[in-house]
Amino acid sequence: MMNGKMNYKQLPLLATISLFVMMYTFGSFRYTGFFSGQVFLNLFIDNAFLIIVAIGMTFVILSGGIDLSVGSVIALTSMIAASLVMNAQLSPWFVIPLCLLVGSLIGLGQGCLIHFFNLQPFIVTLAGMFLARGISYLISVETIAIDNDFFSFMASSRIPIGEHFISINVVIALIVVAIAYYVAHYTKFGRNVYAIGGNEQSAILMGLPVGKTKIIIYMISGFCASLAGLVFTFYMLSGYGLHANGMELDAIAAVVIGGTLLIGGAGYVIGSVFGVLILGVIQTIIVFEGTLSSWWTKIAIGVLLLLFIVLQRVIVIRSKGKKAVITQSV
Repeated sequence: MMNGKMNYKQLPLLATISLFVMMYTFGSFRYTGFFSGQVFLNLFIDNAFLIIVAIGMTFVILSGGIDLSVGSVIALTSMIAASLVMNAQLSPWFVIPLCLLVGSLIGLGQGCLIHFFNLQPFIVTLAGMFLARGISYLISVETIAIDNDFFSFMASSRIPIGEHFISINVVIALIVVAIAYYVAHYTKFGRNVYAIGGNEQSAILMGLPVGKTKIIIYMISGFCASLAGLVFTFYMLSGYGLHANGMELDAIAAVVIGGTLLIGGAGYVIGSVFGVLILGVIQTIIVFEGTLSSWWTKIAIGVLLLLFIVLQRVIVIRSKGKKAVITQSV
């Protein structure tokens, strides 16, 4: 039986799952065809890249940090892939590992700056955001369309599930989710991430490798951003410097709506997946409605984000109150 403290930490996740079920049920009753299996699978198909980048952001926020560079890294990845495949005529089997390496190195550099120079993650990753976006425009200010057999195969292939289907991008995203879930909840590294987010000074006093863990966290975020960039490129079949503009905010919103505390130390990988699916359901409802502007998506996300931040604040206050009562009784 779980104690009260654990129940409080699980409350945002339970709220997220309940909200997703309620929204999907609402859409199913209001719109004809909304309840179909393909509409549900389309939530994953259309948001596979956001799921991947949100997983990387989950580790960052769990540690008490933030990463504003992920959207720009996605754009940079798409530009590198498109330019090398189309302009330089290089093999995708060389280009794809190179793109993943670039994203990982950007994350490594940001992690080193944050740790060794004790800089704020917000400032460091903001600089990384401008750097990656600027390099994208140095490559080209125009869209680079991709006409490559491998990329076309990745974009058009369908994996049948009964009468419905998913894309290869969904399989990639689900593999990332499975690996991240195991790492976060069943490895020493995952426990270190939670410990750093809960109280970094206590983690240092316990002898945990705080610096090394922080650097790896931002490397994971950079890797996930570059992988999401490749998946996004498969989805769009083009590279452009404006791709994924503002996606870092969508990723942060998905993670927070998914129940991860902004102050770090509490949250679940699976919650971030549900956070992305909630954003997808909002977009799908707007499409089925037909008369609403796409900007209603941003309004709905803003309202939900505020509600979940307030919920997180209440949880933190209640948790501190329980700790104070226990201290006084001792």
